[in-house]
Parts: sequence; C-alpha cells; structure tokens
Amino acid sequence: MIAIDNPPSVRLDRLRDFVVGMAQLIERENTEASFLRDGGKLLQELVAQDDWLPLEYTLASAERYRQYLLYADVHQRFSVVSFVWGPGQATPVHDHTVWGLIGQLRGQEVSQPYVLNDRRIPVPHGESITMLAGQVCAVSPTIGDLHSVRNASPDATSISIHVYGANIGAVQRNAYSDNGERKTFVSGYSNTSLPNLWGLG
Repeated sequence: MIAIDNPPSVRLDRLRDFVVGMAQLIERENTEASFLRDGGKLLQELVAQDDWLPLEYTLASAERYRQYLLYADVHQRFSVVSFVWGPGQATPVHDHTVWGLIGQLRGQEVSQPYVLNDRRIPVPHGESITMLAGQVCAVSPTIGDLHSVRNASPDATSISIHVYGANIGAVQRNAYSDNGERKTFVSGYSNTSLPNLWGLG
C-alpha cells in the first residue's frame, strides 16, 4: 500500500478498526445474515463519525460518480469502497450479485429498489429510501439486489461507504435499461492507490 500524507485530524484508525472488525466477523461467522446484521452495526459505528476519510477519497467528478477502493481483503472475502456523488449524479438500475452494506457518511442519497417483471424489465418495488448521514442499509441476491441510486442534493456532494462480500470492482455485474436490455459490466475503481491503514493512528 502507498502511504498518504494526511493531517493529524484524519482519524484513519477508525477505518483500520472497522476493517479488522469485519475480518474478525467473517472469520467467526459464515452466514450472510450475520454479515449483514453484525457488519451493519460495525458500519454504522464507522459512518457515525465523519473525521476519518482521507481527502483523496472524497473528490467528486463532473462526469460521473466515483468509486474509490479503500480496502480489499487479500482473500477476496470483502472490500470497502467510498462512493462520491457530485450534484444530481445517479446510477442506472443495477445488481451486485453479492451481499452489500451501504452506510451514509455525508449528504443524502436516494435508493429505489427494483424487481424484474415477467418480461425481464425492471420496475420499482416499494418506496424509495432516503439515506441520511449515519444510516445503513443492505442489499443482496437474498433480500433484494436490484436498485438505482442518486445523490439527493442538486448542489452538494454526497459520500457513502459500501462494504461488499467480494472485491466488488472485479465482479461481473449487470445494469438494466428501461426496455429490459441488460448490460454486463465490471466497475473497476477510480483510484490506483490505497490509504496505508496500518501506518497511521
């Protein structure tokens, strides 16, 4: 990992403690339900404080949202990502294919769940969810894996922290158009370097 020169006020040790907690949870448990339940509690503790994410992983782009890798488990069991949304930016309807947790760190985001109808066209399923700072929600093929997300603010950046049960940037996933066309994609990441979790705090 590449060390990043952060000011002392950046509490990167909070991210390090979260990563250690998730690794211990995955070593101890082997069910998705426990990952979502107990991992959700760990993530909620992390996003309850907004003093730990390095500046390099908070930068928005005018073109599209950014997906910064913060940590990838060496055994590919989980990854931690910051999603940074410029004003009004949104995703298409998409899936994840693995379990995931989303914690709102800054701003507000709106998640709209979808299901595929009998013609394989995505249709809204239930009410949209507005995520406020400090809140956590979950996705997975078991509990519902299809949604679209948008920044709720027309004039401010929003940031959410995502935890997935794989190295999500290398996972083959699907995006869906309004007419049911499915496009397979691998998202990759917006960054090529990672914070040095073990050298700070």
